[in-house]
Amino acid sequence: MMVCRLSTMLLNVCISSFCKVRLLGRAEAVIIDGIRLGVIPDVVTYNTLVHAYCQFVSVDAAYSVVHRMKEAGISPDVVTYNSLISGATRNRLLSRVLDLFEEMLQQGIHPDVWSYNILMHCFFKLGKPDEANRVFQDILLSDLTPHAATFNIMINGLCKNGYTDNALMLFRNLQRHGFVPPLVTYNILISGLCKTRRVGQARKILKDLGESSHKPNAVTYTTVMSCCFRSKQYDQGLEIMSEMKSKGYTFDGFAYCTVIAALLKTGRMEGANAFMEQMMNSGIEMDLVSYNTLLNKLCKEGKVEAAYKLLDEIENGGLLCDKYTHTIMIDGLCKAGNIAGAQQHLHYMNMMGFQENLVAFNCLIDGLGKAGEIDRAMELYNSMETRDSFTYDSLVLNLCKAGRVLCASKLMMKCLREGLILLYSTRRALLDGLRSSGFTNEARKLQSKIRLARLLR
Repeated sequence: MMVCRLSTMLLNVCISSFCKVRLLGRAEAVIIDGIRLGVIPDVVTYNTLVHAYCQFVSVDAAYSVVHRMKEAGISPDVVTYNSLISGATRNRLLSRVLDLFEEMLQQGIHPDVWSYNILMHCFFKLGKPDEANRVFQDILLSDLTPHAATFNIMINGLCKNGYTDNALMLFRNLQRHGFVPPLVTYNILISGLCKTRRVGQARKILKDLGESSHKPNAVTYTTVMSCCFRSKQYDQGLEIMSEMKSKGYTFDGFAYCTVIAALLKTGRMEGANAFMEQMMNSGIEMDLVSYNTLLNKLCKEGKVEAAYKLLDEIENGGLLCDKYTHTIMIDGLCKAGNIAGAQQHLHYMNMMGFQENLVAFNCLIDGLGKAGEIDRAMELYNSMETRDSFTYDSLVLNLCKAGRVLCASKLMMKCLREGLILLYSTRRALLDGLRSSGFTNEARKLQSKIRLARLLR
């Protein structure tokens, strides 16, 4: 009996090893060879196969294993059905998930907390948070003990479905009832808050985490730091960066690039240079994001020739430049006053197969306007399929500077009809320009249209 058990255990180890590397055919062959040698597969053997087929092939293929399992006289258990339900969830097959759950109950198999966790995850994935909440309430009212993963699925699902306040409320309620959140729970909530730009609350949770038995990790700090930068709270983001460094955390390429980009946006060139040097000396392998950050830095410094040399280095090194790489170059050339070079690069970008890039066009329109070539800027505008508020902001402002206020007013009217609102400074410049040029009626009409547009938004 002991030999038989040991043999089945060894069989299961072999099956698991083959399944992990996706060699399902080899796993099946081992089962057949085992049976010939008198080694009988058990429920663990079949469950391993079911899980692998769900993960790497399909739910239907996994279900065929369940049929063979029953033919062999082995009854599926809750682990079998959890694998099937999880596989159906991954493929967003809601009706299949519900059918499998019902089948499990009809077979007299009692769902465990993981069964309910998977069902909750499925409802969240399909955008049905109310149904997920009902499952969560069923867990709380049952004899089952919720796992930390249960709360993580709930908090993550609420955040991803736009219920960040509810996620925060659940987190606080759990704490009041004695739940000690693991680090992953803090990270999930912080990530959800950051995605909705709730910087203040994210920093508060980060502070709470620092005062708990857990310590923030590099992911926690980088998430909050990036959120601060995206929300233009650069000083707060740099404070978090300093705290991260003081605690000895090492930066990865993403963290370095995030900080360098923020320093560039705030005009702190020395700091950006220092961080760039640190990144290059740290042995981090440069990827395209890193190179794009370096290109941006060179262009901000007006070192366009150095940027072109770096561009050659990127392409010769086998990396494929993306639309952001070329947009950075076009913006740098425009800011350096090399409009012809920017136009040539836009043409080169199109030749490379990149589709129309709104940001690149906007950079060129702004560059042409500032260079006094407003007619060429208008020609480019007319050739564009897509425009945004930046397109109109740049053109209206530059038309006003050229004294062409009526043309700017017509463009503003078109912008308002498209549902876009320009910056206050642009609107003010145009209204003042119209009044000072004697077009007071036009200014009144435009102001009324602006007020109406703001009310309708």
